[in-house]
Amino acid sequence: METSQMDELCFPQLFNKSCRKPAPAQSDVLLANILQSFITLITAALNLLVIISISHFRQLHTPTNLLILSLAVSDFLVGLIVMPVEHFLTGACWYLGDLMCALYNIVTFTIASSTVGNMVLISIDRYFAICDPLHYTTRVTLNRTQICICLCWICSVIYNCLILKDFLSQPDSQNSCHGECVFFINNITGTVDFVVNFIAPITVIIVLYIRVFVVAVSQARAMRSHVIAVTMQRSVGATVKKSEMKAARTLGVVVLVFLICFFPCYTPYLIGEDIETSSSTSTILLWLLYFNSCLNPLIYASLYPWFRKSIKLIVTLKILKSCSCDSKIL
Repeated sequence: METSQMDELCFPQLFNKSCRKPAPAQSDVLLANILQSFITLITAALNLLVIISISHFRQLHTPTNLLILSLAVSDFLVGLIVMPVEHFLTGACWYLGDLMCALYNIVTFTIASSTVGNMVLISIDRYFAICDPLHYTTRVTLNRTQICICLCWICSVIYNCLILKDFLSQPDSQNSCHGECVFFINNITGTVDFVVNFIAPITVIIVLYIRVFVVAVSQARAMRSHVIAVTMQRSVGATVKKSEMKAARTLGVVVLVFLICFFPCYTPYLIGEDIETSSSTSTILLWLLYFNSCLNPLIYASLYPWFRKSIKLIVTLKILKSCSCDSKIL
């Protein structure tokens, strides 16, 4: 009898402190595990294709695509690190120790923050491209974009280390037994994070895209007027290019999907609840947030012809040929 009880523990040597192993998965749980594994694999694979495409083909080395690349890197890390750990370890015994538990949560929150930062940068890029096309190439350069991306990631790391400093100092403070990796956010910290990491950036994104929409509508009306069209022919540079408008629409869809996936994760803060990552509700909200990383490359595949062309070249291994980086993708 005592032996069977020991087998049920995560750490049998710590009889009084060890957590119990979870019960065997039921059929519905098994189906959910298969679905989560499939989503994890697709997320990592599709985002890796985005990373290879933009990194390899020189024609895709533009400021806008660099921002998409940075977003794809964060989404790829979700599929490579966050999803597998969430799927295989958090539902079972945590054998990696308190330090790895703390590092895992830091990585998870940093990736989420960098995603938000990338969305803000994408919105700023589209704002300048549509609302100030004459100065876009001088204001938004590759070097400046690279600096902004680096600052985005650095600020994400610093911000989350500050927000989670109490958890980092005592990562096992909320564990009820040995073998758990429980992350707890109180209402005050959650509210601060909700404002800094969601409300503020989302406000910026919405304001910029409203401005982009207004300018796009006014440009469309101007194009329909023959009188104004004659005037615009004299200054072609002031006309918004179709490619820029298509990029704005595509990235607008990305931002909309981002809002749909991220907002539910912050709703508990709106009603004054604390968040504990071990709860079932929290797990569902987290996977909805992670699912955003799978949807982004699917949006590119459906709306960007260059992504579909690059996938064919990658899958058929034609990128291994010499000078393949100079291939005509656009």
